Amino acid sequence: MNGRIYATFLLSLIFVFAACSSSASRTNQNQSGVPANGELHFKAPDAWTTEKPTSNMRVAQYKLPKADGDPEDASLVVYYFGASQGGGTQANIDRWIGQMEQADGSASKDKAKTDNLTVNGLKVSTVDVTGTYTAEMSPGSGDRHNNANYRLRAAVIETPKGNYFAKLVGPANTIAKWDQAYNDYLKSFEFK
Repeated sequence: MNGRIYATFLLSLIFVFAACSSSASRTNQNQSGVPANGELHFKAPDAWTTEKPTSNMRVAQYKLPKADGDPEDASLVVYYFGASQGGGTQANIDRWIGQMEQADGSASKDKAKTDNLTVNGLKVSTVDVTGTYTAEMSPGSGDRHNNANYRLRAAVIETPKGNYFAKLVGPANTIAKWDQAYNDYLKSFEFK
């Protein structure tokens, strides 16, 4: 009789272990079954200059050649801070809008264009705003940009691994020159 109880006990443990194992593997996937340990992939246009990221929080960094008459190139950086780092989608959209001031003193949030789209199964939230770019030159420095007639286009890309953040900023004409290329870049995002 003791042998039967022992065998039943072992069989029960095996079923419990199998159920826990199955549950654990499901927690490493999102609802669509995509593993959370993948990476965000994307394809930049050949005309952009790929730069070496200047920090370990930067996944990619590019210079977009300036349009005729503009003082400098535009800059696009893709950030990833960690699985639950970097803040929520709306907080980042609001922060980016707050980095632009309007010459007439009106609120940038009233001029900003936001959108939500799905790209290869990923939720992408975007913002597009023109004005004077006033973000800090480096976090915590207190020194600020003061670039008039700039445009900021940015996106939060939600993945099973956490949010990625793409921020494009530069002279308005240069950003306009690269509008279609930037849209195509966003559409290339894929998590695998």
